Amino acid sequence: MLFKKMKRRIGEWVNRRITNNIKLIRVSVSPHLRFPVSLSHLLLVSFLLLTLCPSPSSAIKDRVVAFVDNIAITLSELDEVYTESLKHTPDITKEEVLNTMLNRLLLLREAKKLRLEAASEEKLLQEHIDLKIRPHIRIKEEEISDFYQKHINDFQGKEFEAVREEIEHYLAERELNQLLKNYINELREKAYIKIQLNQE
Repeated sequence: MLFKKMKRRIGEWVNRRITNNIKLIRVSVSPHLRFPVSLSHLLLVSFLLLTLCPSPSSAIKDRVVAFVDNIAITLSELDEVYTESLKHTPDITKEEVLNTMLNRLLLLREAKKLRLEAASEEKLLQEHIDLKIRPHIRIKEEEISDFYQKHINDFQGKEFEAVREEIEHYLAERELNQLLKNYINELREKAYIKIQLNQE
């Protein structure tokens, strides 16, 4: 009976075709000064991973490559996301993509614990980040001034006041990126995560 249920679950999963959108978030301070802040390693995948338990007959073609508590990520899911992500980041590795999938899953789970609702998972993630992380960002005036002085040549003669808002935005996004990494590390420490990517 259990085997039949497992096979039915896999059959349902195979019929569920999910299109993955991969986004690289980059922030440009000005047309003359570009300091990309990438959240691509944190928000790479655009779907919520489902609990899968492959049957013995499908184990050769597909297998579980990672667990987050009671949720599994399969090799076919990883391959699909990895293939798509190579179009945007040619030097990315499977390990990086897998960790991004794990991070995304943890963030989505936390958002749902807070009973947040949104039209899409991307918006749900953004709402969660805006609620949980962004309020902690504080950029001091001296930080903005110091940044301007250190990169003054990149602004090609523009006065401080002309680029002040752009610098503040860049520093805020950079701080957000760091706080988000710290937050994800905390979530990973609390979760049971097992990666078995290289197992045959």
